[in-house]
Amino acid sequence: MKLIIQIPCLNESGTLPNVLRQLPRVLAGIETIETLVVDDGSSDATVEVARRCGVNHVVELGRHQGLGMAFRTGLDMGLKLGADIIVNTDGDNQYCGSDIAGLIDPIVLGKADLVIGSRDMRTIPHFSPIKKRLQRVGSWVVRSVAHCPVPDTTSGFRAYSREAALRTIVHTKFSYTLETIIQAGSSRLKVTTVPIRVNPKLRESRLVGSTWQYLKKSAGTICRIYTMYNPLRVFLMLGGLSFLAGCLLGLRYLYFFLLESASGHIQSLILASILMIVGFQIIVIGLVADLIGANRRINEEILYRVRKLEFNRRPDCEVSRQVVSGESILKAKQ
Repeated sequence: MKLIIQIPCLNESGTLPNVLRQLPRVLAGIETIETLVVDDGSSDATVEVARRCGVNHVVELGRHQGLGMAFRTGLDMGLKLGADIIVNTDGDNQYCGSDIAGLIDPIVLGKADLVIGSRDMRTIPHFSPIKKRLQRVGSWVVRSVAHCPVPDTTSGFRAYSREAALRTIVHTKFSYTLETIIQAGSSRLKVTTVPIRVNPKLRESRLVGSTWQYLKKSAGTICRIYTMYNPLRVFLMLGGLSFLAGCLLGLRYLYFFLLESASGHIQSLILASILMIVGFQIIVIGLVADLIGANRRINEEILYRVRKLEFNRRPDCEVSRQVVSGESILKAKQ
């Protein structure tokens, strides 16, 4: 089996050598281990440091495109290089490279398609109490919508089987962690977790400027991706609430009109009519969205089959890189 360890990087020249030093050179059940650095438009010497440290493959995006895009590019490149397992780790040296052995073990044994490293938030000293609480709440929300038993949904230390990587589609540029778990749950992939350790903090996070900004973006991602994969359930709930509120107001109007013979309350009748009409329209939109969702699932299956055909042609010697208008075009040379 071939393992590729991908590292998305943005200005990580100071921490990248520490990350690479911790990566394993030999693992049970793995014949070949290669490293892949995806440079997300770094302005420092990240690329030069990666090559000097002996990284096997370096992909340059040319300009900053976001962690989600860098992660997706790494998956595609790993598949093109013939990886049977792809491990993703961060370039800030947050995760212990020696934990990769335990991370890939469920995939090697055929027990999982996606394995996520779970940090013990209680033992991380540089996480503030409010961040730890938000992490727990956020992970609970994602577990609820994805139906996946993942205690640490924001962990970027994870391993993908080739099948799981082929089925993974990243839509957002902000981050991939929450979106891919919801997608894995919807795709019925076998997801499991293993405990991992965390290295001492070397720098502040560059993903977002503040906890509030991260919370806002994460909430938007969860709502958007869950609606994408469960549109009928979301619109039925919203439309049903509006329709039910209209019915209750209508019953209130009938109570005063029939039982108490009271005139007036016409505002309740108007509002009830509006809410019931809006609720009905939302439910109809949900039915249309569900039909669109069925078409999306067909397109995802077609994309999966195309990617499988494309990436099953494994390269024998080298992979060359061309950068055109900031996008990396990877060509495999037989």
